[in-house]
Amino acid sequence: MDASSSELKAPVLPEPILPSQPKTMKDFQEDVEKVKSSGDWKAVHGFYLTTFDSFPELNATFKKDATASFNTIEDSGINTKFVNAVYDALLNTPQDIQKTVLKGIINSLLREWKGPRTKDDLRAYFILLQNPQFNNTSTYVIYAHLLRQIATLVEADHHFLVHWFKKLSQKRFKQLVERLLQFISLRLFPAKPEEFPPIAKCSWWIPSASKVLALLNTANNLVQPPLIPYTDFYNSTLDHIDLMEEYHTWQSFGNSHRFSFCQYPFVISIAAKKIIIQRDSEQQMISIARQSLVDKVSRRQRPDMNMLFLNMKVRRTHLVSDSLDELTRKRADLKKKLKVTFVGEAGLDMGGLTKEWFLLLIRQIFHPDYGMFTYHKDSHCHWFSSFKCDNYSEFRLVGILMGLAVYNSITLDIRFPPCCYKKLLSPPVVPSDQNIPVGICSVTIDDLCQIMPELAHGLSELISYEGNVEEDFYSTFQVFQEEFGIIKSYNLKPGGDKIPVTNQNRKEYVQLYTDFLLNKSIYKQFAAFYYGFHSVCASNALMLLRPEEVEILVCGSPELDMYALQRSTQYDGYAKTDLTIRYFWDVVLGFPLDLQKKLLHFTTGSDRVPVGGMADLNFKISKNETSTNWLPVAHTCFNQLCLPPYKSKKDLKQKLIIGISNSEGFGLE
Repeated sequence: MDASSSELKAPVLPEPILPSQPKTMKDFQEDVEKVKSSGDWKAVHGFYLTTFDSFPELNATFKKDATASFNTIEDSGINTKFVNAVYDALLNTPQDIQKTVLKGIINSLLREWKGPRTKDDLRAYFILLQNPQFNNTSTYVIYAHLLRQIATLVEADHHFLVHWFKKLSQKRFKQLVERLLQFISLRLFPAKPEEFPPIAKCSWWIPSASKVLALLNTANNLVQPPLIPYTDFYNSTLDHIDLMEEYHTWQSFGNSHRFSFCQYPFVISIAAKKIIIQRDSEQQMISIARQSLVDKVSRRQRPDMNMLFLNMKVRRTHLVSDSLDELTRKRADLKKKLKVTFVGEAGLDMGGLTKEWFLLLIRQIFHPDYGMFTYHKDSHCHWFSSFKCDNYSEFRLVGILMGLAVYNSITLDIRFPPCCYKKLLSPPVVPSDQNIPVGICSVTIDDLCQIMPELAHGLSELISYEGNVEEDFYSTFQVFQEEFGIIKSYNLKPGGDKIPVTNQNRKEYVQLYTDFLLNKSIYKQFAAFYYGFHSVCASNALMLLRPEEVEILVCGSPELDMYALQRSTQYDGYAKTDLTIRYFWDVVLGFPLDLQKKLLHFTTGSDRVPVGGMADLNFKISKNETSTNWLPVAHTCFNQLCLPPYKSKKDLKQKLIIGISNSEGFGLE
């Protein structure tokens, strides 16, 4: 079995004679129970010997009805409980029975195929893939051949398997994913290399496993909510390979015959993707800075270190307009390292001024009085204002800010709904044809619910209303919006003001209404935002990202690990064994989540964590040699907490809660 497929040719095996009355699940379970008293495995051995002898035998045993065809994608026709019972019992059987099963699988895989696969063949693959014996590295050669046969099936067959996979229980589905991830990891970094054939002879192992994982990933995405979180497909082993080589291979060969893990981005962790994006960004930064230097030298001008950076000079009193002017003027420099100077203030930007610029700018732009974004209290997020204006350049500025944040590894305190990031990747690379619309994606009432839950609830009630919609609601295919005190109407479709909403067309009305609110009414605003973001993050690496991952890159992760923060905290004026510090961590680790988030927001300007985890915050606690009657002070630009040497845990807790609960900080509402 360790040979290549050309060496796997075998004579056509005769079709086995199907048992006239295969054992039922009850018969099997009774046989297993009898073993406990008799110690005689003969009947159980016979069952495994017959069942796993061939694909037809597998179908004869596990099909709900041996005579039915079950040719639909929704029902595999397999008795799942029986399959689970047989596999759960298998690992507790003697070794000779387990070897019998593997021999039967080898014979089935060696069979020479004539013509296309039947649905019974697909059922057999579906059953064999769930075999727990494939957790053991000694079975990997057989497992690899099973994976290759599944991977090389035609697309129509994959379609069936995907829909059957999504019907598995969460537990069984997760086991399949974990088994495949382990297979890839151990082929990349084998504990005992001699266990496997030479890599040259089995270069197809990992591509085959990745393809089958892709089928499972597709199945997972078809279910709402998904069977398992998308992060369960991450293979952390890949964090230790040469990711840039993978990326460059993918860039050069795309999805052709040359394998790269970038063809299957769902297995690459967000931390690894961030490394790819950062390295790609750095290479672009270096390339642009080098070109600036060459141009200067070729003109016989004296090189200036400032040419290597995107230098922003802004006045605090004109922050938005100055920033917009600087970024417009220096559009060619957007991919250089960012450095900020506040006019009239001394100080070198070692990272603190850059972060302060982001914080102040975001705070000002997202203020309700500014009118660019509307804050929705029910969903705690911002959405684009649909008011028409003459110039959308400030929306472009927000897009540039988000792009610069990703480019310069700054976490922003922005609250956009998930739908925003889906639109931002539509498409992930800016089209060369300016007439192609951007930022338009398919939206559902679930997307609307994440922004305007009350409105979404009302539309859901309209869909499920059991009375006469036309007579009771008296609505048309029209939307009314208030703009600067004037009510304006918009037709959802041509002649919409004359088309009544009825029981028959209400779903169309809800879809068009949702599309109007999330796509059409804000198209110009979002397009400017989209172009701003992509003017900085013009990288094919964005094609590797899910919308949720873009959000984490921009805003950080909501998952807090305060123990990790404790381990990575630096001290100035204190030692980690000092009584005040011990009091501090006793109090903070005992805080409920909302207070822990307030502490993080108070000290860093955001209640979320960078992709690299708490260690990337560079959190510092400094001794504040002031009266212990004073509250703690924070320098958000440096992620620094200045803590007076409080004498008791009670006093520290009281002052800390007052400080973090009553400070406006730089956060949004």
